[in-house]
Amino acid sequence: MNRINKKLKEDKKLLSIYFTAGYPEPEDTVPIIQELEKSGVDMIEIGLPFSDPLADGPTIQESSTAALRAGMTTKKLFEQLKGIRETVSIPLLIMGYFNPILQYGVERFCKQCNEAGIDGLIIPDLPVDVFSENYREIFEKYGLVNVFLITPQTSAERVRYIDSVSNGFIYMVSSASVTGGTTGFGEETKDYFERIAGMNLKNSQVVGFGISDNETFLQATQFAKGAIIGSAFIKHLTKEGTHKISQFVKSIR
Repeated sequence: MNRINKKLKEDKKLLSIYFTAGYPEPEDTVPIIQELEKSGVDMIEIGLPFSDPLADGPTIQESSTAALRAGMTTKKLFEQLKGIRETVSIPLLIMGYFNPILQYGVERFCKQCNEAGIDGLIIPDLPVDVFSENYREIFEKYGLVNVFLITPQTSAERVRYIDSVSNGFIYMVSSASVTGGTTGFGEETKDYFERIAGMNLKNSQVVGFGISDNETFLQATQFAKGAIIGSAFIKHLTKEGTHKISQFVKSIR
């Protein structure tokens, strides 16, 4: 069983942390992953830097730009991840946009993910229909969970279709804004969380966008299995570097 599916079966609310590979410094990728696991994080999303990250707000965009300028590449990320499973056991996902994956070669990318011990991918701009028709077999061949996103605007019919194609968790975007664009959740968002929970989907939901502290983590996980923090952690890295990661994680729960 994939590590993601095992983790989703645990009787707890899950905390997933996103960070940009190669930020704040090019060689920080592995030390950050190791420190996050030691600090009690349940899953880690490793951001693949891209020049035009459409779903990301200024904080993640700037970290991506800085990493690219410092020489971060897909090839370099896989080099850094060699041997990561000797020290890290929690689920690891790569979150990135389809363009660099397509340029690298989808099968080559998936094969190297498998070799490095990556458990899943989150590709916001890869439509579920295109995935099903063209890439599903490749992902399954290399044991990779592909995670799809839903938003408050996603129709119930589309949500059920995404649920039928998924084999891990559904990334539940809390709002129509970009990452880091919201603070706290209004009644409309809470109604959305409750509505999706009431659909009794076969896949767990993990909420992303707008989670930055203990209060928003608890709100997001009231109806969902877990929550993802990205921009708030990137801001912490910008200010503190790789120091005080455990304090940041403790402040969330």
